[in-house]
Amino acid sequence: MNTAYSFTIYDSTAQLPASWNDLATTTIFLSKKYLEVLEKSSPDNMICHFIGIFEKETLVGIGLSQFLDLNKLESFGERDKCIKTAVRNTVFRNFGSHVLVIGNNMLTGQNSFTLSDTIDKKKALQTLHAAATELKKRFKSKGIKIHITTYKDFSEDEIKDFAVPEFKKDYQFSTQPNMVFSINENWKSEQDYIDSLSKKYRDQYKRARKKASLIEKRKLHLEDIIALEETIYDLYFHVAKNAPFNTFFLPKNHFRVFKEILKDKFLFYGYFIDEKLIGFNTLIKNGKIMDTYFLGYDESIQREKMLYLNMLYDMIAYSINKGFKEIVFARTALEIKSSVGAKPVKMYGLIAHTNEMVNPHMPKIFKYLEPETLWQERNPFK
Repeated sequence: MNTAYSFTIYDSTAQLPASWNDLATTTIFLSKKYLEVLEKSSPDNMICHFIGIFEKETLVGIGLSQFLDLNKLESFGERDKCIKTAVRNTVFRNFGSHVLVIGNNMLTGQNSFTLSDTIDKKKALQTLHAAATELKKRFKSKGIKIHITTYKDFSEDEIKDFAVPEFKKDYQFSTQPNMVFSINENWKSEQDYIDSLSKKYRDQYKRARKKASLIEKRKLHLEDIIALEETIYDLYFHVAKNAPFNTFFLPKNHFRVFKEILKDKFLFYGYFIDEKLIGFNTLIKNGKIMDTYFLGYDESIQREKMLYLNMLYDMIAYSINKGFKEIVFARTALEIKSSVGAKPVKMYGLIAHTNEMVNPHMPKIFKYLEPETLWQERNPFK
């Protein structure tokens, strides 16, 4: 490899260079503290590595990789029990159960790497590719063969930087969009948001709020999260296993560890009826951007009380009040997020299979790996 840069792969945050956080300014999701959360409470089927890119002695780029062993999952998603699911599961078991993600499979958006402004992006990506190759060798030496390597969640502009020979055989894909809610700079309160909605969607807002009138919402602190850990996990797991597709499940201590390490940057809201926790959502402050994270709820109450919709309205209200610029609502439940004003942002990635015979068929195989979702975009504003 003849590039201007070298790389180092780290197994733990304790090994990271002192200047690591100087580069993690664009996103909290590459900061030492967040990586520590992953280190202490990542899913059971995930192994994380941290990548430093150097120009001589100087750290000029940082990145994250996650290895996923899909054989360790009981369920890829229980909602769609049909032939296509059976085929997909077979495809996974035989062709793609060992996945190396350059990026973060638990979030939506470009949280794979960040580079210093002085760096040659294309050469840096060639170095990142070399680091991924080295990681595959390391796994192989432990008896783990990587089937699939993927680089995920780039915008239309960002994906262009991958136009280097190393990525020529990779299949470029576009998955479900990232739902992003832009906060109008003239809004100073939730009422300003409500006033900007058309009558139909103002009525939807009123109906949802009326249904949830008996629900009490509380900001939970670390000791609350610890005390309610079992219930929180049950509520999370119920939602997660009913998703159309899963590549991991969070460990039980995940939210506790998150709160311990990120403190006020991590928000946890519980929803109660008669002192019983019936739902929760979580948010992460990422500079001027609010990232929504995992949530959970009791399905029977969710339907009756329009709980999920109320959570979305609560996230919007909080973010407006605190002066955030946008909310990243991520990838699921596209239509309902669209109905509160989030807009789809197309995201791209690259994927390649290690087997030279399989790789040319990636476009076909990919259709099974990433089931397409049909949905209708809404515009709730006047």
